[in-house]
Amino acid sequence: MSNSGELQVELIQQQDGAPSIFTEFLESSGPGYHQLAYWTEDFDATMKAVLDAGWPVVWSGGEGFGVRFAYVEPPKSPAGPSTIVEISELTEAQAASAKFIRDAAANWDGNDPIREMGG
Repeated sequence: MSNSGELQVELIQQQDGAPSIFTEFLESSGPGYHQLAYWTEDFDATMKAVLDAGWPVVWSGGEGFGVRFAYVEPPKSPAGPSTIVEISELTEAQAASAKFIRDAAANWDGNDPIREMGG
């Protein structure tokens, strides 16, 4: 994870061949841009709006980790933003993590490009 200004970028590499939305994407499209994510302070209201719009949830979780998330599938459109849209709950912990990552990227001197979070 890193930032370019306010834009956070996450590179995902699944370490096994277990079925997932990531392996499904790789099998159908090859490597590339998979999802666009939004953080919301009112997860329940945002999910209600998403479901009311008819966007199916294809994966969700996080309840046991303190940050709920859902991956939803917008209507197919060549002009659409991505294959999948991730809705993530913006908690105090999530906001602090985002700030930590943003600050680390802003102050990066070009050395040590891969750093463990909390390490």
